[in-house]
Amino acid sequence: MKHRDEAPGRGRRARAELARLLACLDDPAAVDAFLDDLCTPAEIEALADRWSVVPLLDAGMPYRQIHEVTGVSVTTVGRIARCLEGGAGGYRSALRHHEHQPEPSHP
Repeated sequence: MKHRDEAPGRGRRARAELARLLACLDDPAAVDAFLDDLCTPAEIEALADRWSVVPLLDAGMPYRQIHEVTGVSVTTVGRIARCLEGGAGGYRSALRHHEHQPEPSHP
């Protein structure tokens, strides 16, 4: 992550603005397009990889098995598990929301 001198609070304000914007985007296609513009392909892949681990951890799958299924390193799986159990609550909130969403239909 870049370290730069910035006006106090600028980073917090930018993050809060980004969070508000993401909360407003209720169309998955719009979110996907925004992510394409905002992130590099590698960043999107990393985010998707991390999310793919969360439901598996929640289901009780062992770290090593998650690594074998997803390719995500055991170290990263452990970090995600720590956040899932004692983080800011974002993963838990997303899981609750995800559990109430219908599976996307595939043509």
